[in-house]
Amino acid sequence: MYSSDVRQLSTASPVHRPQDPLPHLPSGRPGPVLISSVASDSHTWNLVFLQLLIEELGHEVVNLGPCVPDDLLVAECRDRRPGLVVVSTVNGHGYQDGLRVIRELRACAELDGVPVVIGGKLGVAGPGESRQAAELVWAGFDAVFPDDAEAVSSFARYLRALPQRVAS
Repeated sequence: MYSSDVRQLSTASPVHRPQDPLPHLPSGRPGPVLISSVASDSHTWNLVFLQLLIEELGHEVVNLGPCVPDDLLVAECRDRRPGLVVVSTVNGHGYQDGLRVIRELRACAELDGVPVVIGGKLGVAGPGESRQAAELVWAGFDAVFPDDAEAVSSFARYLRALPQRVAS
């Protein structure tokens, strides 16, 4: 991705990979939506909200909870074969922790093609979130939902475009 691509991405919310605005899931029945925080984030209310929203939209959810170490997230993804991985952050370390965790997830060949998104408070410096969002997409996230007024509605639209799998 060229710097002009990053500048162009930085004006959109949510930020998606330009070559694939919505990820294509593997054929067959999709796995559950796996939600997690980044390793440094101990907040839980955001994860509960996400779980309820995702379930309301017809998807099975596995909630790994707060402070999930990168290696545990990768192992859970390998075991559960999710249809989507949602990483949530409230503490302002989403950019820093997100870069690290997406490298780990994308390095795992078994997880090739699994869409991974991140949302919430990406940093603590304020107005740099659009640049950070673009860099997170460049690093391997399929979409980034920065903490703004449109985040929940944008995320819900994204989810509606995915195949549903309701828990049995």
